[in-house]
Amino acid sequence: MALLELRDVRAKYGAIEALKGISLTVEVGEIVTLIGANGAGKTTTLTSISGLHKPSSGQVLFDGKDLTAVAPHDIVRLGLVHSPEGRRVFARMTVAENLEMGAYTRSDKLGIQADFERVYELFPVLRERKLQAAGTLSGGEQQMLAVGRAMMTKPRLLLLDEPSLGLAPLIVARIFAVIQTLNQQGVTILLVEQNARMALRIAHRAYVLETGEVTMAGPAAEVLADPRVQAAYLGEG
Repeated sequence: MALLELRDVRAKYGAIEALKGISLTVEVGEIVTLIGANGAGKTTTLTSISGLHKPSSGQVLFDGKDLTAVAPHDIVRLGLVHSPEGRRVFARMTVAENLEMGAYTRSDKLGIQADFERVYELFPVLRERKLQAAGTLSGGEQQMLAVGRAMMTKPRLLLLDEPSLGLAPLIVARIFAVIQTLNQQGVTILLVEQNARMALRIAHRAYVLETGEVTMAGPAAEVLADPRVQAAYLGEG
């Protein structure tokens, strides 16, 4: 049984159908990436999974449980965590307070402290800035904080929406290295990323979305090598 399964998921914004019957799976231990142009339905797919946007039809199954009627905060408690596009840090709170907010569903004090250390090991700059207001961090530091905050929930499945957006190449490389490290530590990841080349290089499998439909799926290396993908998303061909 897949950790995550979408079965013919459709989603609407008013009369506009953003998802037109999406089906996909994510297995335990995988990095799966969704690529596609702006407006293809990638973010809507993630918000439909995390309960922020309820599908109009179809099923979202997490570890066999139908999430259709489950509230977003209860989805987090199940171990399915969404790090949204645009970072969305709590600007007036310190770095440490933002990380504490990530652990709000937890009561295991020793485990929380261990995860603080884990985040600080992954992102040493956050340790240096732990008493600094999150709103004063650079864009790259805020993205690190957003990922760190998501890690404080102790996710089984982490949804990452555009983690490299607007960041300098060196910071992008750091973020992608951390994504791989998290996966090696046992976190399953569903990644939406406009940097298709980077995403396909670290993912195990990939889905290509076009106007709300899956048009291609397969091992990431095969998708990366496909001439249609190279022409459409990689500037080649």
